Amino acid sequence: MIIVLVRYTCKDGCREKFYEEIKKNGIDTASKEEDGNVMYEYSYGIKENELILTEVWKDDEATQIHMNSDHFKRLGDLKAEYVENTAFLRYKGEQTNK
Repeated sequence: MIIVLVRYTCKDGCREKFYEEIKKNGIDTASKEEDGNVMYEYSYGIKENELILTEVWKDDEATQIHMNSDHFKRLGDLKAEYVENTAFLRYKGEQTNK
């Protein structure tokens, strides 16, 4: 499994608008429906301008397919408008409970 933690630092006052645009554009739904997706979930960070994305994918191939999708490209357009910085942490792991 591939676990990706993404911390978006949004421009001042843009966190809510960024998240609304993600939902409006169906980026979250389309990502969850992809083959190989185990989890795709947004949450608010501790700081007012942070949005956190937790992703879990079946394997590297699933992440590559995701990164080549139209909705991933649309997310990039939204980031250019609403986000100052994006930090990624990527892990390989296995599920320990079933």
